[in-house]
Amino acid sequence: MSRATPLWRTVLNDLVRRLETGEFDARFPTDRELMETYGVSRHTVREAVRLLQDAGRVTRQPGKGSRVEGGAFEQPLGTVYSLFESIESAGATQDSLVLTCELQHNSLAAGVLGLKSNAAVFYLERVRFADGEALAHDRVWLPGEPVRPLLEVDFTHTALYRELKEHCGLYPEEGQERIKPIIPDPVHAKYLELAEGEPALEIERRTMAAGAPLEWRLTLVRGDIYHFRAEWKAEDMVVVPRLVAD
Repeated sequence: MSRATPLWRTVLNDLVRRLETGEFDARFPTDRELMETYGVSRHTVREAVRLLQDAGRVTRQPGKGSRVEGGAFEQPLGTVYSLFESIESAGATQDSLVLTCELQHNSLAAGVLGLKSNAAVFYLERVRFADGEALAHDRVWLPGEPVRPLLEVDFTHTALYRELKEHCGLYPEEGQERIKPIIPDPVHAKYLELAEGEPALEIERRTMAAGAPLEWRLTLVRGDIYHFRAEWKAEDMVVVPRLVAD
């Protein structure tokens, strides 16, 4: 007599089938939804999902259920890119919650931008969403007077660089980025919908236009859904890492 197939195996086999048909591309069901669908216990559901997680098919996020793997956005390094354009070109919708859009006095930002300490700087702060899911907390400073027309722009669904070029005739011609992992403070973790202690990537970007500083940007991005990619060849010169002050 053959042994009966364990319930978790039956659930697992059906979940794999549904994953392969793309049924969960938009959203993976919660444990409770799976319990109701299959009429099984939470233990059975979690065993099936755990095996999917071990196989790299889904990622379990504390307090937020599970997410299908393979849905992350990927951005090549070494290019001038727009987060808005990156997300929209991947077929997702990018929207922003605008927290601040104003001219302000910030001596630190002014110094980074090569301005006098009392010069006005344009400041834009947004929480960025991809298909309704928090992706990044974005803060950017620009020289105030040259970009004053940006104060009239609605930044809930547009790219800063697009508006900067259209309204001010400016666009970043060169720049640099530093990317490092950090543990966000509680305020920023809440913006990104991260659990306490969950890491994020901090991106500091500085760009230039016409030989002068144009932009200073600090972005916290969720590393679980936004990835960076670097490409290289064997003949490329080896660059020895150097220490830099935080």
